[in-house]
Amino acid sequence: MKRMNKYLIVLGMLAMVGCSEDFLNTEPITDTTDDSFYQIPEHAYSALVGCYDGLQVVTGAAERTFPAVSEVMSDDCFGGLGNTDPFDYQAIDEFDISRAPGYQDLYNDTWVKYYQALYRCNVLLQKIDQIDWTDNETLRNRYVGEARFIRAYLYFDMVRLWGNIPLLTEPSTDNIPQADPADVYTVITEDLLYAADNIPEEAYNAVPNGRVTRWAAKAMLGRVYLYYTGYYGASDLVGLVSQADALNHMEDVIASSGHALVSNFANLWPAASTDEEGSTYAGESNEEIVFSVKYTHTSDYNGNTDGNHWLVLFGMREFMYFPYGNGWGITATEKLYDLYNDNDSRRSATLIAIDEDEVPFDNLEGQREFTGYYNKKYTPMSEYNEEGELVSSAVAAGNESFQIGQFQDYFAIRYSDVLLMAAELGSGSAQSYFDQVRQRAYGNNFTPLSITPDNLLKERHLEFALEGIRYWDLMRQGVSEAASELEVNTTVLSGNLEENKTISSGNVQATQGLSQIPNTQITLSGGVLQQNAGW
Repeated sequence: MKRMNKYLIVLGMLAMVGCSEDFLNTEPITDTTDDSFYQIPEHAYSALVGCYDGLQVVTGAAERTFPAVSEVMSDDCFGGLGNTDPFDYQAIDEFDISRAPGYQDLYNDTWVKYYQALYRCNVLLQKIDQIDWTDNETLRNRYVGEARFIRAYLYFDMVRLWGNIPLLTEPSTDNIPQADPADVYTVITEDLLYAADNIPEEAYNAVPNGRVTRWAAKAMLGRVYLYYTGYYGASDLVGLVSQADALNHMEDVIASSGHALVSNFANLWPAASTDEEGSTYAGESNEEIVFSVKYTHTSDYNGNTDGNHWLVLFGMREFMYFPYGNGWGITATEKLYDLYNDNDSRRSATLIAIDEDEVPFDNLEGQREFTGYYNKKYTPMSEYNEEGELVSSAVAAGNESFQIGQFQDYFAIRYSDVLLMAAELGSGSAQSYFDQVRQRAYGNNFTPLSITPDNLLKERHLEFALEGIRYWDLMRQGVSEAASELEVNTTVLSGNLEENKTISSGNVQATQGLSQIPNTQITLSGGVLQQNAGW
């Protein structure tokens, strides 16, 4: 019974990449084997680049990527897209496969790409000690720490999305059943603890942007701790990290990393910081970014996948208006817009508001579930060429298509998250950390607000809306509470006609907020894999 893993893993075998000046811009090496390849430290570095590339591919170009579906499942977005498109994103949005009964493999491509990326990490970790690391042990431990962080990142995505997954910590062709989630979280935690202890203690800007740092590992430990203890109702993180431990990691990032808040929230986002006068974008290596997934514009249709393909999903449906580019139309909710106070600068930086911003959007007939709001943080961009024509920034950068050429990085962890996690974990400086985030948002209109669990959760919502975080913040409050918050009964426009939009809290509870296991994988496993409830 080895068919499943041949499908999942062999596709990723020998997918090593070579070294270049930019450690994420590399080409595959196809004339080596695992045993012959690991001879010198440079080989380990090339294999490590392959691990980063695996992360780039699964988060950027899987058929349904984690950042995109995290938003669609949240209360900040509807599935949207085109009025004549299939209803697959509505099935995800509404936790209801009957909305798209032909989609029994919503996530098969995503599942396969995750296991391909994991394979790369596991091969490196298994083979790295074939190399002689005499006098280079610090470098060896750094490479191992980075690979283990990436493996932890991948598994954390997967265990949240599917809950019940096969756990592989070494290359294997065995047909293994799904692991207890606690076992997956044990690997995640051990990997992050190793990375936090073994990646050198350097200021964030001493490391190339997009590369894992000690601070990223510590920040991720806080996120994993809060999710695991919340969703599973546990008192600690699999017996390895207590609340005090998690807080100590956050305090260490705050005290020692060099990270800080960008002074103007809008400057974190390309679209929010660009107008006819130019751009004040803080860039992809600014002091607030604790960890980002890097993308470039160089994807093509011949198998080279380097771009942020999900970004185009959030653009206005087949409509371009400077500085916004053409997109496919996942819509943001009016509920989110209304959540912001008029004095909160984050509202205009977070949302494209069609009426309020006087955007002349004219494709109502093509848009499904139109609300009047779109994601501004992650949206395709446009610019004027030398002829004065408005063109996609992806095409202007040299790509053949706006669909695969989007290149905005995904800011997976920001320093404001570290501040708010430290506050939530009970720091003695909690009020100060909380105030720092809010002072930036409100500027001269800032008024103090005391810390309560509800105020912290609301602040996280306002700060991280449309960044793929909100849904998981809800889930860790408990499935029942999250289901109540996700329930919807409202009116939207589809094809410029009013229709009722409903999301049932019962569907969320029936699935426990988990997603569909690909039925292809269940079949290939000979029934060893089991489908999640509700799907």
